[in-house]
Amino acid sequence: MKVGFVSLGCSKNLIDTEIMIGKFKKNNFEIVNDPKNAEIIIINTCGFIDSAKEEAINTILEMAEYKKQRCKYLIVTGCLVQRYYKDLIKLLPEVDLFIKLEDYDNFWEIVEELVRRNIAIKTKQKLSNKISEMKPLPMATYEEFMERVVTTGKNYAYLKIGEGCSNRCTYCAIPYIRGPFVSRKKEDILKEAEMLAKKGIKEIIIIAQDTTKYGIDIYGESKLAELLEEISKIEGIKWIRFLYSYPEGVTDELIETVANNPKIAKYFDIPIQHISNNILKKMNRKTSKEQIENLIKKIRKQIPEVILRTSLIVGFPGETEDDFKELQEFVKRARFDKLGAFMYSKEEGTPAAKLPNQIHGNTKKSRYNKIMKEQQIISKQNLESKIGKIYEVLVEEKSFDGKYYIGRTKQDVPEIDGIVYVQNNKEINQNEILNQIIKCKIIDVSDYDLIGEGI
Repeated sequence: MKVGFVSLGCSKNLIDTEIMIGKFKKNNFEIVNDPKNAEIIIINTCGFIDSAKEEAINTILEMAEYKKQRCKYLIVTGCLVQRYYKDLIKLLPEVDLFIKLEDYDNFWEIVEELVRRNIAIKTKQKLSNKISEMKPLPMATYEEFMERVVTTGKNYAYLKIGEGCSNRCTYCAIPYIRGPFVSRKKEDILKEAEMLAKKGIKEIIIIAQDTTKYGIDIYGESKLAELLEEISKIEGIKWIRFLYSYPEGVTDELIETVANNPKIAKYFDIPIQHISNNILKKMNRKTSKEQIENLIKKIRKQIPEVILRTSLIVGFPGETEDDFKELQEFVKRARFDKLGAFMYSKEEGTPAAKLPNQIHGNTKKSRYNKIMKEQQIISKQNLESKIGKIYEVLVEEKSFDGKYYIGRTKQDVPEIDGIVYVQNNKEINQNEILNQIIKCKIIDVSDYDLIGEGI
C-alpha cells in the first residue's frame, strides 16, 4: 500500500515522523509525497498553542477529503492527540485511528491491526491532568532511530537527544503532553550521528525541549558539552549546532566548548521569554533579569562573533505596561541577532490559564507588533555590519530564475533564520557548488537575508 505523511509542528515532531516512515519502509510500504496518491495518510500533529491546534484540525479535515477518493485509512497522532484524545474521537469520526504518544511503543502493531483487520483500537487510558502523575513517555528504540528516514534533504538532519520536559513553566503544556525530561544514552546518539554522517549529512542539529538538561537524569550532571565534543570527532560532519538551551543551563564549560571547537556553530538559542522579574516569577522561570543580562555579557565577551537567538512571550497574565516597557528597553539594549516573539496563548490545564489579569487580545497584538518592529530594525542593522565580510556558505539550491544560488552560513538555522543569495557569477563552478560549502563575500542585505558573491 502507498503511505503519505504530514508532519506538523517542531523539529522534534519531525524526527518522530521520520521514525514512522522508517517503520513503513522497513515493512515494504511505498512512501508517496502527494496525499492524493496515498491509501494510508498519517498526520503527526502539534498541540502546543491555539494556532498550532487550528492548523492541525484544518489539516485533518483537508486530508479527510481524500477518503472520498483513494485513501482508505486516515491515522492521526502527535501532541494534539495526546492532549485531546477523547474529544477528537467524538469530533472527528472521519479519522480511522488516533494514536497517543504513550502508545508509540506499540505503534506498528496498532497500525498493522487497523490495516489487516480493519478495526480501530481505542485506548481507554485517561490522560492525567496532574503533572506530578505524568510518567516518562516511551523513548524510541535505538533501532528505530537508526531506521528513520531523513526528510530534510542531503545536507542537514536533526538529532534528538531527549524527550519531554521537566521545567514546568506555568504557560507550557509540553510536560503534560510529553512527560518529564528523559535523556537518550550517549553511545546511541553517537552511533546515530555516525550513521547520518555516512549518509552524507554535513550538519547535525541537536534538539530536545531543553538541550542543557541532557544527561542529568542518567549521568547525574549535564553532558551536553561532552556530547558536542564527541560528535565533532565524527568524520564527515562539518557543522554542529544545538537548539533550545535554557539560560540557567548554559554553563562556563558549554560556552568554552562552543568558543573553542571549530565545528560547533558560534550560536546560542536561549529562550528567555521575558526580562521583567515580576513576569519571570509568574512564569516559574529559573532565572532573573540580572542573571540573563550577565549571561549575555559573558557569552559575548568569550565569543565576540557569537550569534544570539531568543524567544519572547508578550501579553502574559499580569503583564503591566511597565513590565512591557522593561521588555522593550531590554530588546533595544540586548540587540539579539535573531528574535521570535509570541502572543501568550491560554492553554487549558496549565497554571497560567488560571492566573488573574489575563491580557486582552488587542493589547497582546499591539505589544507583539511593537517588539517585532523594533527587532526588524535591529536585525537589519546587525546584517549590515556583515557587508564586506567573508563567510562559509552551505549552498542548498538554485533560484527559479537561475540568477542566484541559495544557501546558509553556519550562523543560520535552516527554515528558521535567514538565507544567503549567492550571485551566480563566473567565479564559481556551477556544476560543483550545490550541496557544498563555499567562501562567500557579503555585498548587500535585505531585512533578514544576505546577498553575496562566491570567491
